[in-house]
Amino acid sequence: MAAGVLMPKAGITVEECMITKWEKAVGDKVNAGDLLFTYETDKASFECESTAEGELLEIFYFEGDEVPVLVNVCAVGKKGDDVSSLRPGAAVRPTPDKATVTVETTFTDSRSERAEPADGNLKISPRAQNLSEKIGVEASLASPTGPGGRIVERDILALADSGGLGGLEAADEEPPKSKVPDSEYEDAALSKIRRVIAGAMAGSLASIPQLTHHHSFDATNILDFRKRIKTSAERFGLPNITLNDIILYAVSRTLLKFPDFNAHIVDGDIVRRFKHAHIGVAMDTPRGLMVPTIFNADKKTLDEISAESKSLASRAQSGSISPDALHGATFTVTNLGSLGVEMFTPVINAPQTAILGVCGLITRFKSDGGELKPYQAMGLSVTYDHRIIDGAPEARFASELISYLENFTAMLIK
Repeated sequence: MAAGVLMPKAGITVEECMITKWEKAVGDKVNAGDLLFTYETDKASFECESTAEGELLEIFYFEGDEVPVLVNVCAVGKKGDDVSSLRPGAAVRPTPDKATVTVETTFTDSRSERAEPADGNLKISPRAQNLSEKIGVEASLASPTGPGGRIVERDILALADSGGLGGLEAADEEPPKSKVPDSEYEDAALSKIRRVIAGAMAGSLASIPQLTHHHSFDATNILDFRKRIKTSAERFGLPNITLNDIILYAVSRTLLKFPDFNAHIVDGDIVRRFKHAHIGVAMDTPRGLMVPTIFNADKKTLDEISAESKSLASRAQSGSISPDALHGATFTVTNLGSLGVEMFTPVINAPQTAILGVCGLITRFKSDGGELKPYQAMGLSVTYDHRIIDGAPEARFASELISYLENFTAMLIK
């Protein structure tokens, strides 16, 4: 008897996932534990292993499709098994005994390829089909951008934006000439993760009045502290404490003194202040920006923060991090210092009210007994929501954080 393989629920808050690549084809032998396909949420990528054995009888969703969690994605069993009861009600599949053909039709228009139906079949994802019916546009007029020339949801949205004509123009109009030969560029659809990042950044800048103050501090104390730890690490079995670990620790102790910085904006006019510091740590990964959270950082030691930060970074880089670890931050720290950035304007991660940007080290001079002496300065860029936080409170927050960092060894003892 055939069995369905479900789209896994990759996290408590995850409702649907996008299939990125099928590793098996219809007709392939499948063992329990074999990799069937890869998929991604709005934050991370995952692999789905088969829970059944036999032959891959039918695929219900394809690459680029958005699939609700805990819905059958495919059927595995013995050849000839009936799979009709396993098919999701919304899934549209090609008829096995009829070829699905993409017909290229030339119009006097700006788009040359369309997923024309052949023998009544149209290469279209279930979500795209449902959307086209819901908004009342002819799906066959859409220009496909999905894998294998399939129409996906974004193509229906683009069709609707064009007035439902799919780029068709009057016959007496001259088609626009491309200024750049097609061979000189390549169009690529944004990944689900990249689309989410784009939406979050655009939404933050459009809805939040953001202002950034730039500061710097004498990093001598934290550099000396890290040097001593690094020198003694092997001898005493100490962990490798990074400058970012030190900053995260200092931020966790500073935030609770400034509750408006450790807060969310709810419904546009409510400030939700948190009793503990849940710090988001921005990380650059092959899949794009991810911000895993160190929960209750104010209650953790420097060693614990360092270990958790490294663990989160490893999982974010490999794509194995749980989506649940990517939510719930009350404040974010983003560090571009290792890339040589001296000053930048970090964008607030809504609904948070502020974000700290950590910059690189630069050599500066200060007067000491009438002499100018060099020292290593580190920049800090604080962006804040001006609806909640004014300039003076930001300056006091930065001053407290800088005092902590410039006297880190003494503060650590306390």
